[in-house]
Amino acid sequence: MSAAKYDLTVIGSGPSGQRAAVAASKMKKRVAVVEARSVVGGVCINTGTIPSKTMREAVLHLSGYNYRSVYGVNYRVKEKITMADLAFRVQAVIRTEVDVTEAQLSRNGIDVVHGIARFVDPHQVRVEGVQTDTTLESDRVIIAVGTKPACSPKVPINGRTIVNSDQILDLPVLPRSLIVVGGGVVGVEYTCMFAILGVRVTMIEKRNKLLEFADQEIVEALSYHLRDSRVTLRLGEEVESVEELPDGTVVANLESKKRVSGDALLYAVGRQGNIDELNLAAAGIDADNRGRIPVDEHYQTKVEHIYAVGDVVGFPSLASVSMEQGRIAAARAFDDHATTSNPSFYPYGIYTIPEISFIGKTEE
Repeated sequence: MSAAKYDLTVIGSGPSGQRAAVAASKMKKRVAVVEARSVVGGVCINTGTIPSKTMREAVLHLSGYNYRSVYGVNYRVKEKITMADLAFRVQAVIRTEVDVTEAQLSRNGIDVVHGIARFVDPHQVRVEGVQTDTTLESDRVIIAVGTKPACSPKVPINGRTIVNSDQILDLPVLPRSLIVVGGGVVGVEYTCMFAILGVRVTMIEKRNKLLEFADQEIVEALSYHLRDSRVTLRLGEEVESVEELPDGTVVANLESKKRVSGDALLYAVGRQGNIDELNLAAAGIDADNRGRIPVDEHYQTKVEHIYAVGDVVGFPSLASVSMEQGRIAAARAFDDHATTSNPSFYPYGIYTIPEISFIGKTEE
């Protein structure tokens, strides 16, 4: 079976892969995008960024949060908010966003191949899916596979009461109390949302500060708002084990011998590069123990014609930054050295309640 030939194969159709593909097609290159899901958009549209921001908007609206200064603290748009209310809005927005992305790729003449990509050698990628079994051969490859929630042997995720961030919208009912393990961006954003809905949230973070890369004065202000929403912060605490009790409640046992119990637990400690299926060794590339692919400042891996962009290269893992990385990698791959970017001025937006944004260096 002969391989289909392209100038560029992009593995992954999230923000970075999509932007890389479009940038290359505007340079008149023949581009294929490989997507493992049945729909495009990656984690950003399907389980991460877009769902969480949509849920946040739904929470702010249904809880009447933005109008409490006008109508008093007890004002609510809807008395009993359910998980179904939140999921309904999220599904509608996801469908629209998927359509937008598909339209953009097809408008730019980009071939989308659905299936799992695996390197056969540095230039050939085999794609196997429900309806696909094909090999793509290309001069350049951009890896934009993104990440998945990291798992831990200490936390037996069951998708019902003990969930990761991909499963949070599948909670059958809105819990009365929630334990959030992990004080990074994902953990803090969901903590804010559930707290506004009246859920008693306990957040456990092993470091002594939330959001270490943000300005500490801002984080102080955020911590004040969290405590104001009855969130209990347990900083400098590490989870030793998690168990589900016969009555359905969840208990987190901490290394300090404390026990924290709740109706549900969200495990949001870090994410892992989505590289298990890629067979990187065949391309001559290594990843670190968290599945991240090392790249230089132009997102080039140690193999000259292969680039990696987006969350799979690590910090900061923001959709806006990933888009910019994809654009630059595509330009560099085809020797356009005029395209530059200054990472020290990438803006950060963190969708806590109230939200945080900053640009440049922190005071520290």
